[in-house]
Amino acid sequence: MKPPELADAIVEVTETGSSLRANKLRIIETVLESNTQLIANIDSWKDAAKRRKLEDMRMLLEGAINALGKVGLMLNVEKANLAKVIAVLPALKKPTISTLSDDDWLAVNTILDESTVRLIIPRLKEAGAQGIVEYPLNKIVM
Repeated sequence: MKPPELADAIVEVTETGSSLRANKLRIIETVLESNTQLIANIDSWKDAAKRRKLEDMRMLLEGAINALGKVGLMLNVEKANLAKVIAVLPALKKPTISTLSDDDWLAVNTILDESTVRLIIPRLKEAGAQGIVEYPLNKIVM
């Protein structure tokens, strides 16, 4: 359907609403809210091998759901500027900090809400971060 040329209103399955906004549409009413359910056959659940596969599937699906709306961010920073960068940087738990081949520099990796990354990257640059890379996430397994 190509609104508004071919329709006055549509029913859309949406998670973030980004496609609605891209087409200059707005939500006027929520028809249904849903959630993800993994349903297993009782006999399959009793079988240890099948149960293990189902539990693995659940974990991977949860990981994909956990990654929604999140991005990874990696950057380099001189050791002297690390405290300033960390002060700007929210993290899932704590950022991962690794040494680089130059002893004066560190690599920092973290996970952020996608909605905040546009605000944070300029602050990181001001704090001395360099080589900032934002990347999509497929799964976050807790």
